[in-house]
Amino acid sequence: MSSAATRPVATPAPTTSVGPPAGGKKAPKTVSGGAKRSWGVRIGLLVVVVLFMVPTVGLFVTSFRVREDATSTGWWTALFNPFSSDWTLDGYQEVLSQGMGNAFINSLVVTVPATIIPILVAAMAAYAFTFMQFRGRDFTLAAIVALLVIPSQVAFIPLLRLLGQFDLVGTFGAMWLVHTGFGMPLAIYTLRNYMSTLPKTIIESAKIDGATHYQTFWKLIVPMSVPALAAFAILQFLWVWNDLLIAKLFLQSSNSTVIVKVQGLLGTQGQGQELLTAAAFVSFVVPMLVFFSMQRFFVRGLTAGAVKG
Repeated sequence: MSSAATRPVATPAPTTSVGPPAGGKKAPKTVSGGAKRSWGVRIGLLVVVVLFMVPTVGLFVTSFRVREDATSTGWWTALFNPFSSDWTLDGYQEVLSQGMGNAFINSLVVTVPATIIPILVAAMAAYAFTFMQFRGRDFTLAAIVALLVIPSQVAFIPLLRLLGQFDLVGTFGAMWLVHTGFGMPLAIYTLRNYMSTLPKTIIESAKIDGATHYQTFWKLIVPMSVPALAAFAILQFLWVWNDLLIAKLFLQSSNSTVIVKVQGLLGTQGQGQELLTAAAFVSFVVPMLVFFSMQRFFVRGLTAGAVKG
């Protein structure tokens, strides 16, 4: 009597329905993180964007209007009834003829080094405070962070006397040193908080492989800290570019920056009032380009070291 070998019966795989869920209701749309999209959030963000854009639109519209129309009616009047106003490019032509090109070059000469130098020095200091052990480390870090509460204005007279002894007042070198000193505490604090979130195992592995602190800093820490470096670079660039007081104190009229030139267009009695809108719109073109080109790093770099789990 022969017995037939039994074979396991294959269980059919369960079918996955691709249609709408039971009840005929569509599943709510979700964002990449899995959270439900809220129309309230969308409307709120749209309102915030519109509110922030209103001054910029008003500035842009007023920059093309003649002085009489700008002082007699609001910019929204010209925007909703464009054929009732006189439009002109004289403001931009006069602004560009007032040496604004040289002021742009001076601002770039001041801003670029005053952004790179504090980031470079602060990144090295943040690496030392995070991954190196030395006597007085915590006290030194606390002293540096405490400098954030000291107003920069109280240091102007001592700095003018100190830099005057080296004949640096009125030169770009004075601006680089002053902005580096004022920007260093926040840079060290921000970068140190970010570097403290980096995995320590990578640093330990580099030490086991025989890497020096110099190699670890440039080949590991700097590439992983790009978001924080870019975030502070945006802030420092905007602060230095829009600075008026330090530029008026430590520079001469021959090498003044864009913001100083814009302030000078107003005149002593407001005779250049109609030029301010065009000059202001021209002055923030470069900061806007810098911000939009690096904005993807901005929020991530500022918030990376804020919450620790």
